[in-house]
Amino acid sequence: MMTMMQLADNRMSLADATTQAPIEIDVDDVSIVFDTPKGQVVAADRVSFQIRRGEFVCLLGPSGCGKSTVLNTIAGFETPFEGSVRVARKPVTGPGPDRGMVFQQPHLFPWKSVRSNISHGPSMAGKSSKQAGAIADDLIAMVGLTRFADAYPHTLSGGMQQRVAIARALANRPAVLLMDEPFGALDAQTRAVMQESLLALWAQVGTTIVFVTHDIDEAIFLADRVLLMSAGPGRILRDLRIDLPRPRSSELVLSPAYAAYKKDCLDLIRAESLRAFDQQAVK
Repeated sequence: MMTMMQLADNRMSLADATTQAPIEIDVDDVSIVFDTPKGQVVAADRVSFQIRRGEFVCLLGPSGCGKSTVLNTIAGFETPFEGSVRVARKPVTGPGPDRGMVFQQPHLFPWKSVRSNISHGPSMAGKSSKQAGAIADDLIAMVGLTRFADAYPHTLSGGMQQRVAIARALANRPAVLLMDEPFGALDAQTRAVMQESLLALWAQVGTTIVFVTHDIDEAIFLADRVLLMSAGPGRILRDLRIDLPRPRSSELVLSPAYAAYKKDCLDLIRAESLRAFDQQAVK
């Protein structure tokens, strides 16, 4: 068991590494507007933030706050109405192999085995069958599915399918992994296990992660920073650094520090929800 001094040293070294890393993602004054039959809807309003290489950042907010839209803009699926998005200092003009995406549903190829699902990306990128297979096998081992390498998606549990989806997204060695509520469809026990598994995998690969969630506990447990978003139109209300030691385990949620972060988030989100409710009442 780590001593308090070791925990403090661990926390300090993580903070130092984060602050010294180069900027990986730069979202600069981004507004996103959609045309609807009832007129234009502002999904995100002048959103700005930067994420350093290797950071784990959660976008946290209620449904409809624009967090998935912001994530899709980083992915290149949406184009900003105003502002700009850069990844590794290059403007985002569309999807690219430097950004892997994981959705709430795994969306695996049902006719392909676990190994074939994961090796598909490298094969399409020009890797030989042997190279693609080796990449797949490494990732299968990382996500703990070696026994199921030849299994098909319909034979796997929801959590196992999502592990395959994460491995598939990492197969092209993206600099950034974008995750849109990937554990939202799982039961509470599986979700908790997947959160710990994701952190263990992230510790191995070091990929920059942007993770969308509406679950406060999930955001605090996973992230280096939590970007709290307002009810629509989405704005960044607060950039909250989670100064908790790593590696993290389920016991962390019982700590006073964790409880303090949770109260901070709850108070802010509650105030924002009441404000949005009052605005709707006036309309």
